[in-house]
Formats: sequence, C-alpha cells, structure tokens
Amino acid sequence: MSGASDSVAVASGAALVAELTEAGETLACAESLTAGLVAATVADTPGASNVLRGGVVAYAADLKSALLGVPADLLGRVGTVDGGVAAAMAEGVRERLDATWGLATTGVAGPGPAEGKPAGTVHVAVAGPTGTARRLLRLNGTRAQVRAGTVAAVLALALEETRATRGTAAPVTDPRGTVGLSAPGASATEQ
Repeated sequence: MSGASDSVAVASGAALVAELTEAGETLACAESLTAGLVAATVADTPGASNVLRGGVVAYAADLKSALLGVPADLLGRVGTVDGGVAAAMAEGVRERLDATWGLATTGVAGPGPAEGKPAGTVHVAVAGPTGTARRLLRLNGTRAQVRAGTVAAVLALALEETRATRGTAAPVTDPRGTVGLSAPGASATEQ
C-alpha cells in the first residue's frame, strides 16, 4: 500500500480488530483487486487471530461463483465489477467461513479499463448480522494507490457497520489519502 491510505487502513484495521475482539465477533475477507491486502492489513494487528477467520482471493469470475456463491447469471449480466457482485461476495464469504462479518472488494485497479469500466472503479461491501452495505468508489492514482484506497475504504465501511450495530459513533475517516475520490459523494453507502 502507499501513502496516507496505508496509515488510514492500518488504523482502521487495528480499530476493527479491537471492536470485534470486544464484541466476540469475527470477520472474513473476499478479495478480487486487493488480492489479500485487506486480510493482510487486518492480520498486521496483534490479536488479529481472535477475529480473522480467513479470506478468499477470487480474481476470476468462475471462482467468485464457485468459491463465494456469486450467482453465475449475475456475473453473466453485469460482469465482475458491480455492487451486486461485491455484496454477494461479502455475503458468500461470511457464510462459507462462518464469520460474523464478511468484507469484499472488486473493481478495476488499472492502469487501463476493464469490462468497459475505467480504472479506479471499485465496489466494496460489508455483510453482517443486520444486512449488507456497499459502496461505489471512483479512485484516482496508480494501480498501487487504487488498491491501497480500496483497502482503506472497505475497512472504514466495516468500522461504520460494526459500530452502527452497537450504537457507537464511527470515527471520521478519510479513505482518500493521496488517492482521492474523483466524484463528490462517490462513496455514499448504497443499500
């Protein structure tokens, strides 16, 4: 990871581990463009073994379906870079790894477009006991910066969601760092 996004992600990862440890809850990660960086960031925190159940890196569409239960017809209709796919990944990893929370990332890290979507188009999702939240990001920067911004954003969303279930205010976090969101409101939660 790189720059400010890295420090935001590390802080969010540590806060998430603390929150989940205190609540006796667990998490699992389903990752595409981040290829394990979310799980690795969480694992960098001492005590992560109390909450991190595991992760699945599924770049290929067929693996998203076979390993995470993303409906093949959904993948056929919308491709892999889609909010519904991110939500299905989060729900699938949560169920398959028997975790309280499932986190997912899918998108285009760049440098060029994929599936007709520009580099920096990213979807993250968090599935938990009360439902699934997802967020569309439009990140700028290099491939490494897009991936780092994605990690920071999904961990921040996970903190928001876990704290919302406990009625605790989430801290103000800014996943943009040096990456930046290209459109105002691009990170608004979709339900």
